Amino acid sequence: MVTNTLRVFVYGTLKPGEVNYNLYCAGLVVEEKRAIAYGQLFALPLGYPAMIPGESPVQGFLLTFADPAMLSALDELEDYDPYRPAAENEYNRQQIEVYDLARETPIFAWAYLMTPEQVQRFQGVPILSGCWENLGVRS
Repeated sequence: MVTNTLRVFVYGTLKPGEVNYNLYCAGLVVEEKRAIAYGQLFALPLGYPAMIPGESPVQGFLLTFADPAMLSALDELEDYDPYRPAAENEYNRQQIEVYDLARETPIFAWAYLMTPEQVQRFQGVPILSGCWENLGVRS
């Protein structure tokens, strides 16, 4: 079966129940599953998280969209432009391996990662649990 779906791993404000899920994803997601990716997660003073490449489990969701064009809206939200140098984007979109909670067969999905330099510039604080929780007010 060939499908034109779009898979995106989210770990912050795009997770179900968070403000940007409601603004960007609600009604457009055809499947959402809890998932794990490997990296390093940071809380930023800006009120949202950042993930960089690494070896620690990061908890999030694998969102599947029926319309691949959804990627353009997410690129805009994440301040990602594929034609800009990576250092000029807030996040950079990359394909990464994502696992179900049993951590078995990986699935490739898009994710938005920051560079370590950006995390340092934003004074990111490591989240050792690998799970970002919005402690602020939710919309």
